[in-house]
Amino acid sequence: MDTGEFLEFLLREKVLRFGDFVLKSGRRSPYFFDLGAISSGPALDCLGAAYAARIATMSPVPDLLFGPAYKGIPIAVATSVALVRDHGINVDIAFDRKEAKQHGEGGRLVGGPLENLHTLIVDDVVTDGKAKVDAYRLLRDAGAEVAGVLVALDRRERVDGEETGIQSLAHRLGVPVFSIVTLDDLVAYLQRNGENPEALETILRYRSLYCVS
Repeated sequence: MDTGEFLEFLLREKVLRFGDFVLKSGRRSPYFFDLGAISSGPALDCLGAAYAARIATMSPVPDLLFGPAYKGIPIAVATSVALVRDHGINVDIAFDRKEAKQHGEGGRLVGGPLENLHTLIVDDVVTDGKAKVDAYRLLRDAGAEVAGVLVALDRRERVDGEETGIQSLAHRLGVPVFSIVTLDDLVAYLQRNGENPEALETILRYRSLYCVS
């Protein structure tokens, strides 16, 4: 699945929508991205294949995928299945609970031991980065070696001067942060296809005001 095919998939599944949306930050955006819209088996299969294709290019390939609760959990599961099916790469998965379990095995982490495992955090997007920072600290406390973070979309929005949210997060964590597609990829896709000129115009205006291109 190349960049264009992945964007087509996101639009088809209504993960990526155009309109007038209020973001968590309070800013109004001409597009909205929500991987929570994916709810079918075939769609999860496609999503996992896209993440797996990106991970298969990494060197070294991680030993474990960590999906922060809640959206990161199905991403990690679908990706691990696609990795072994499409690339012959077997990786473990783990995820966290929002609150520590007080009975049974207890704790916040679900999955096998993490100590010394080369671990990649997988999630949907980076907004303020808080969830990824929390996941990073949780993993480090459990003895994992955090290799980086992979998200589906880089919105390319400025958070500190000319630095994007992803760049800021990478500096805070000291590990690389990757994305499958970026806002610039979306702009190029809309320009190439010419299917939604109104959306393209508003996104270009939004990018010039708030994003690093």
